[in-house]
Amino acid sequence: MAFILWAPFWGFYGLTCGIAAWALYEYYAMALGEHRIVEKVSALVLGVGLMTPLVFEHYSVFVGGLTLSVFFFACLFLLRHGAIDSVAGELALLLFGFLYITIPLAHLALLRGMPHGTRWVLLVLFLVMLNDSCAYFTGTFWGKKKLYPSVSPNKSIEGAVGGLVGSMLAAGLAHMTFMPWTGFLPLLFLGLVVGVVAELGDLFESLLKRSFGVKDSGTLIPGHGGILDRLDSLLFAFPLTYYFALCLQG
Repeated sequence: MAFILWAPFWGFYGLTCGIAAWALYEYYAMALGEHRIVEKVSALVLGVGLMTPLVFEHYSVFVGGLTLSVFFFACLFLLRHGAIDSVAGELALLLFGFLYITIPLAHLALLRGMPHGTRWVLLVLFLVMLNDSCAYFTGTFWGKKKLYPSVSPNKSIEGAVGGLVGSMLAAGLAHMTFMPWTGFLPLLFLGLVVGVVAELGDLFESLLKRSFGVKDSGTLIPGHGGILDRLDSLLFAFPLTYYFALCLQG
């Protein structure tokens, strides 16, 4: 928390790149087989590298780098195709890592670089944390109706509703404490939308893990899985909040 508040932007950006690198590592470990080590390492380096032009708003460089990355992996798979019937699926999974991890986490750094950026980052964490806590306790004590059993059998509709209430409560508290310059109703709306997006992000990562046949994305945090398991609710929330803050400024 202190690092978010006091670190210079370059330090925060370095931390963001490290988080992205580990998240990509976990994702590719789930998505691609051990025979794709060259492809995994290349994708990890290029995926993190693409964050720099995006964060520093060199968008033409980012688009060019992304285009070259697609061409690079097309050639790499052409030379190292292995089982031909799996090439299309593996290539799609590899490139999806850029969309699912690299671009959303670049928005975390973009959010931090805005006016009041530390407070916007804290707001996202506060909204998602209170969503998770309220969803857990509401689901534990009152959860009866399953939300989406084929993807996440332990989640309930009651828990999901409790999570949304928690996010909106967090937004109201943020307005009264560290974000008083924002309008109350717009911030309350953001809390509701971030709550929905956070829960969808959690479900989507569960869907990915089930499709890959794993319980957790990694073992970095004993008893809590990998870093991607901690980021699942945040990945979609960072871009959403960034563009909300951008609209609020305009």
